Amino acid sequence: MLLHDFTLSGNCYKVRLFLALLDQPVELREVDLRGGEQKRPEFLALNPRGQVPVLVDQDQPIYDSQAILTYLAKRYAAASWLPQDNLTQARVAAWLSFAANEAARGPGQARLHRLFRMPGNLEGAQQRAVQVLELLDAHLTHHAWLAESAAPTIADLAVYPYVALAGDGGVDLAPYAHITAWFARIRALPGYIGMPGL
Repeated sequence: MLLHDFTLSGNCYKVRLFLALLDQPVELREVDLRGGEQKRPEFLALNPRGQVPVLVDQDQPIYDSQAILTYLAKRYAAASWLPQDNLTQARVAAWLSFAANEAARGPGQARLHRLFRMPGNLEGAQQRAVQVLELLDAHLTHHAWLAESAAPTIADLAVYPYVALAGDGGVDLAPYAHITAWFARIRALPGYIGMPGL
């Protein structure tokens, strides 16, 4: 198993984290994003979108971090990571969408602008990040895990990185006690690994 990776990417990190929690061996290959490696023909043959992460398992490339989490859960993980009942699967799907949209466009975008000096509206991204954090904190007031299950699911791993890295985007996490407690639950999982910024 090979993961085309970028150390500072939250999307890559969620895949590395899940692999670590599963104790699943993987070879990491750092992609030179600043040098444009992800736009070269060899990489585009793996992922036409020109984005990391890309997981290659049994000679098959899988891209999009949410899709990779789903693949790993179905292939290598205990059923609790992606429960089979319809309601929990719908909740997981909703949070995977939240990770790709609200979390990426709020705290994730603020981090890109502030930490990586990407052009754009930092203040707007920070405002969206606060809305994301308020919504998430309210949900976690009543639930230990995002999909309202008894154990963590891939929904938690999908949303966690860019929320936990919100400080890199100049967004204060201190007011969100329920998010902080959720962070602690995730970090207590056997096999947990961090990344720069966490």
